[in-house]
Amino acid sequence: MSLRVAIVGMGNIGNVHARVYSAHPQVELVAVCDIIEEKADKAAEAYGCPAFYAIKDLLASGVEIDAASMCTAGVENGGDHYGATMELLEGGLPVLGEKPISNALDKAREMVALAKEKGLRYGVNLNHRFTPAALRAKEGVEAGRLGEINMINMTMRINNPNESSPWFHIRALHPHSLDVMRYFAGEAEKVQAFFKKGKGRAIWSNVQANILYENGIIGHLRGSYDGDFPSGSFGPETLEVLGSDGRFILRDACEHLEWYPRRSRLTETYDYLGGMLNFGETFGSRIGRWVEQNIQQVEPDQIDASGADALKVQTIIEGIIESWETGQVVTLSDV
Repeated sequence: MSLRVAIVGMGNIGNVHARVYSAHPQVELVAVCDIIEEKADKAAEAYGCPAFYAIKDLLASGVEIDAASMCTAGVENGGDHYGATMELLEGGLPVLGEKPISNALDKAREMVALAKEKGLRYGVNLNHRFTPAALRAKEGVEAGRLGEINMINMTMRINNPNESSPWFHIRALHPHSLDVMRYFAGEAEKVQAFFKKGKGRAIWSNVQANILYENGIIGHLRGSYDGDFPSGSFGPETLEVLGSDGRFILRDACEHLEWYPRRSRLTETYDYLGGMLNFGETFGSRIGRWVEQNIQQVEPDQIDASGADALKVQTIIEGIIESWETGQVVTLSDV
């Protein structure tokens, strides 16, 4: 069985999705869509499928579509996600959206609610949890290698000079960070945060946030758009999970996994598990899982990194912003 896929939004990320789909043996890329006609036409030529300039025309075309990738951008990389996602869901298509789900919680809730109402699979490209290194770490956690988890710490720094909005950094970048933290720590209950504008910056380009999870695990996020490396490139990224019997560290998203038993000096190090060499390759593993789950026709509530998961992550982000603005510890159920 093959999956017939359409892509909406043919910018950089849309083309990343297209390349992954085109290389997948069980996928047929059947349509591309962008309101900028030149982008749609260029993609159509590159991938050998018809171009559309509006979702309504795509849906009315008669092209048989099993699922769609929604790769529009907008303010804070999520400002244009709502309209396109709602149109696709209303049209009866399962949707894999880009992160963040939306930079407006009310719209994110509508998107998740519509997918549930229509019984459609809805996923979001939160790709850090799909790497071979993260999956290996998860297996170790579930096997009890850490004992009882006490703490989780995440650091992610990028050199991004974008000044588009005050909250661009936390909303555009840290769905990744907060989702992979939640993947290991569970549901968050409370947050408390501080922000700082970097030298010469108009936006809040640095953040430190404390998180209390419902199970008692305490977490810390440290993020920056003022990294000391080429613009647009990823700097050092570290996820550390500490338990009663040991800890593990994931470095640079997917490149290195290290295990440190608490009462032994015999450590384990795994480099480039599954042959994954860098962050760019994580799109293949995440989109591959989306394809697999759609071909298997899993129930919508069984989708990995679902819209509902992305909504919970976005709620954490909005709680972090509220904490800084109010100077208070924020309970997420009140956000």
